[in-house]
Amino acid sequence: MTETMQCLEIWGGNQGVEEHFHRPGLDVWVYSCPHENAASGGDVYYLSSCASGRISRMLLADVSGHGPRVSGFARRLRDLMRRYVNSISQTQFVEGMNREFVELNQEGSFATAIVGTFFASTQSFQLSIAGHPCPLLYRRKTETWELFEISRNAGLSKGLLNTPLGISENVAYGQTRLNLNNGDLILAYTDGLTETRVTDGKLLETQGLLNLVQTLDASRPDRLLQSLLTALRDQVTEPIGDDLSLLLARADGSSASWWNSLLAPFRLLKQPADKTRWR
Repeated sequence: MTETMQCLEIWGGNQGVEEHFHRPGLDVWVYSCPHENAASGGDVYYLSSCASGRISRMLLADVSGHGPRVSGFARRLRDLMRRYVNSISQTQFVEGMNREFVELNQEGSFATAIVGTFFASTQSFQLSIAGHPCPLLYRRKTETWELFEISRNAGLSKGLLNTPLGISENVAYGQTRLNLNNGDLILAYTDGLTETRVTDGKLLETQGLLNLVQTLDASRPDRLLQSLLTALRDQVTEPIGDDLSLLLARADGSSASWWNSLLAPFRLLKQPADKTRWR
């Protein structure tokens, strides 16, 4: 079932979920399963739409620990998503996440995160990583998957770069831009996927994941996440020992309506609608 996301809206949380959203230029599928099917977990996911619908932002974070601490961080992330919902550049957003987490960090906890911002008018995608596993990129033209490694430098000065949130206040986060053609896919995931134990008790790891997705039918992205999970279950030798979350985005070439663009200045006078859920 496809969910409708309105302009100037934020959706997300840290509960178990399986949802599909259509955005201008983009389809997004989100799957999250807390460890042992708990009510909530340490994986946090968000999706936002700007006032015109042209800017879609996606976030997937893996927070150490569970319970109230994760929920508190999820709320702060929600507030940041609201603050930067109309911003094309995401650098300030990621740096703001780090500052918020450093402030909350009193027990040595940390978080990894991946943030993507899609601009429908140009079909361009910005990616930033804070110590998170790199996403996979599928190019429909060649029908191949590859690991999308974000440049460590990305125009940044020397020092701490792109490290997990909460490690230090003095961290710079870059962003890498790529252009997506119709049918191209980006798959983001938490390390509960690549740290799953498969044949002979070995970790799946990134190469194993690449081998696995290459066997799947990428022409049916609506079935891809479930196909991946089914193929993974056929290989596991031990129960998955962590939260597991997946976010799949596909470019489709559609655009925002002229009506939404016309109404955007009036929507800027309002606060974003909040469709978030957490425990």
